[in-house]
Amino acid sequence: MRVLGLLLFFGLNVVLATQPPCVLLNDGNKMPMIALGTGRGTAKETDTLDDVRNAVFWAIEAGYRHIDTAAVYGDEEQVGQGIADAIAKGIVTRDQLFITTKLWNDKHARDQVVPALKESLSRLGLEYVDLFLIHFPIATKEDGSPDNIDYLDTWKGMEEAKQLGLTTSIGVSNFNISQIDRLLANSNVPPAVNEFEVNPTLTQEPLVYHCMSHNIAVMAYSPFGFLVSRNRPDAPPPKYDDPIIGAIAAKYGKSPGQVVLRFAIERGLVPIPKSTNQKRIAENINVFDFELSAEEIAAIASFNKNVRVIEIDGWKDYPNYPF
Repeated sequence: MRVLGLLLFFGLNVVLATQPPCVLLNDGNKMPMIALGTGRGTAKETDTLDDVRNAVFWAIEAGYRHIDTAAVYGDEEQVGQGIADAIAKGIVTRDQLFITTKLWNDKHARDQVVPALKESLSRLGLEYVDLFLIHFPIATKEDGSPDNIDYLDTWKGMEEAKQLGLTTSIGVSNFNISQIDRLLANSNVPPAVNEFEVNPTLTQEPLVYHCMSHNIAVMAYSPFGFLVSRNRPDAPPPKYDDPIIGAIAAKYGKSPGQVVLRFAIERGLVPIPKSTNQKRIAENINVFDFELSAEEIAAIASFNKNVRVIEIDGWKDYPNYPF
């Protein structure tokens, strides 16, 4: 598989045991190469928390072993219920799952990190998570106003959470290259993962390359980009009916969404598609039985416009704004 060679080049080994394959993280833990995304806009504005619980169960039933959530999403309890349902029905055991959650911006003080994770674990109904991420390098007060807390101090709390066995791996999200380098130079435990937006209109080649060259795995949120409806008439291509994506999809007997997810996987990324539709959830994981050619990968990458789906312009003046 092309992705295997790519990851071996960067030192990120892939474990090809059962579908989906796994990335071997820099701390020795294995992370499945696709995750169900939850949280804000799991699929559409009308989704309920019960939809999240069902989506998690359906995902595990369909073969997902990685679920991505966060404290700020307000759905950790329902994610935990979906996990408990799947375990109760004998579909999986806890050690077969990889659960990711994240520390929100208002808990960045070193002494807040472990208590915040314990609160997440209580909501999830779990004794530990597999991956705990700093959601943003930006620190805020409870009211959302800026707080000048150095993410290096936050990272010390993350290292303590790992030492306590509350999480098996630790990492970051939305960190840029200079922030990654500063963290690597001032930490005892390097981040295992950096999660950030990657899709055809935001391919992020420099940041992806930089992370992988430092043996940091990349999780890609919003992997569909503007392929799905974003209520933005000025959204750049590709849209779902794009002829280039459509031709590739027809060639492999896949959907445009599957092609875009495969594009991420070919680059060695771990995409995080969101859906609460049972059929779509099953479709999104069915992307490990075909490979894109180098020309097809280049064609999809050519859509890059460095345009984000997720914008946080309201934080532009905050310390450690990463974009």
